[in-house]
Amino acid sequence: MRKLWLGFTLVMVLSFLVLGWVGTRIYQEMPPIPDKVVTTDGTLLIDSGEITAGQNVWQTMGGMEVGSVWGHGSYTAPDWTADWLHREAVFILDHWANDEFSKPFADLDAEYQGQLTARLTQQFHSNTYDPETKTLTIDPLRAEAFASNVEHYHSVFIDGNADYAIPAGSISSTERLRKMSSFFFWTSWAASTNRPNDIASYTNNWPHEPLVGNRPTGDNIVWTGVSIIVLLAGISAMAWWYASQTEEDETAGLPLDKDPLARWEATPSQRATIKYFWVVAALILVQMGLGVVTAHYGVEGDGFYGFPLSDWLPYSVSRTWHVQIGLFWIATAWLAAGLFIGPLVSDHEPKFQRLGVNILFGALLLVVVGSLAGEWLSVMHHMTDSTSFYFGHQGYEYVDLGRFWQILLLVGLMLWLVLMIRVLLPALRQTGHQKQLVLLLAVASTAIAGFYGAGLTWGQHSHLTMVEYWRWWVVHLWVEGFFEVFATVVIAFVFMRLNLVRPGIAASAALLSATIFLSGGIIGTLHHLYFSGTPTVALVWGSVFSALEVVPLTLIGFDAMHDLRQSRKSPWVQRYKWPIYFF
Repeated sequence: MRKLWLGFTLVMVLSFLVLGWVGTRIYQEMPPIPDKVVTTDGTLLIDSGEITAGQNVWQTMGGMEVGSVWGHGSYTAPDWTADWLHREAVFILDHWANDEFSKPFADLDAEYQGQLTARLTQQFHSNTYDPETKTLTIDPLRAEAFASNVEHYHSVFIDGNADYAIPAGSISSTERLRKMSSFFFWTSWAASTNRPNDIASYTNNWPHEPLVGNRPTGDNIVWTGVSIIVLLAGISAMAWWYASQTEEDETAGLPLDKDPLARWEATPSQRATIKYFWVVAALILVQMGLGVVTAHYGVEGDGFYGFPLSDWLPYSVSRTWHVQIGLFWIATAWLAAGLFIGPLVSDHEPKFQRLGVNILFGALLLVVVGSLAGEWLSVMHHMTDSTSFYFGHQGYEYVDLGRFWQILLLVGLMLWLVLMIRVLLPALRQTGHQKQLVLLLAVASTAIAGFYGAGLTWGQHSHLTMVEYWRWWVVHLWVEGFFEVFATVVIAFVFMRLNLVRPGIAASAALLSATIFLSGGIIGTLHHLYFSGTPTVALVWGSVFSALEVVPLTLIGFDAMHDLRQSRKSPWVQRYKWPIYFF
């Protein structure tokens, strides 16, 4: 066990060192936000603070739940970075074509089109940002294209666009629209402007746009190939390791003639968790209903079978709620599972445990109802941009809830951790192999409570690239990482408690499994950040280690068959067949 714990600790420490180091590189090399944008003839196009203010307008409207930026978000509406870039490019190319050839760009021969796109590529990819004055200087024709795009977005966000499921009045004023357009311009500028002393844009030439020379870079191609090689090597190594293991009777010495839980009675705190699971079931049904509505908006963007639903429940709200409720019921289910299994682990019910379970239930309900209401109020213009960040809609997918509700949820998770630790303490004081499993359960519980705190690392005016870096700590590490560790331990404990596996084997298997999928999963967080204004180093580490995330899944069929065999060890096990089938 000592070697397994050493391996687990090394994976955790080294992985987070790499993830942190890449984070510092991202911070140092993220796209600069100009203080001002001016034309070469001295005209001020974007003033100080307007880009960041425009980002806040975008967030209040629903942010990533209405189209996407840098590829992250929803897809009924366009990616605003790609949309802005294409419209700006077409405007300039048409202007040049009409001036020089007296016809639109689309009507030119390929030779003349190539001539103009080469000129445009040179202009767009040239970095004219001055870091000393924090001023970006552009051609006057780009200012004209800016005005043209603002006019187009007026028809989308103020007049409404059913094809995009965007109702009229989504942006409340032309002033706020222009600020949001400034933000879209900046994301497009970063996507088409080369980094200093580089041949690729700040977003690694994303989005693909041949009109401005945005095509996959050599690094994109090379590291795609490397990741595939690593994936095949990892699967081969895992299969070889699995085949080399000698089979061991996991139930040797364990009594299989009777159900070890036959005389078990639920404790008061365990009975108190039943309402959690009723709420989980209700949230699943609500999420499904919202999924139907959200999907229908892709066909009928301004209503639901003729009913003007978007007047009360616009697409941005239905999709936000659909995503958030999914996270809420998943988290609630696992928190309740932890509270339920705690007394089974230690055979101990701490004093006032039931009271704590009930208080936590009330806190979770408050977060769910309060955050969903705040998101609706934000999108429906009942909050200012500043207020919306704290009580309404942050605009970042999966962490849409306002900062106040985030903090309240973190407090609730800390209360859950206290309830978990106090019920596990008697088992942690014991000796033997079961203690190792309980210790891993305590580590996973601490990580679940603590890692949600990564969602508090950015502020209302934080750079989008850094928000993306920390956002994926919450989504990838919290939801996809440490909840997996927690699930692995819970499943191992269930089999151990049923006398279907010896404690030593259960602890070893859980610890090894956690080590294997965290070895790829932690650094693999970076695969979400290829095109979010990050340097090539994020693409390198993210591509290789995200490929390794898939490797443990190749053996999941063997585990499933193993669990199925375990369920047939004795007739009484059949009463637990549905939980086992689920695992």
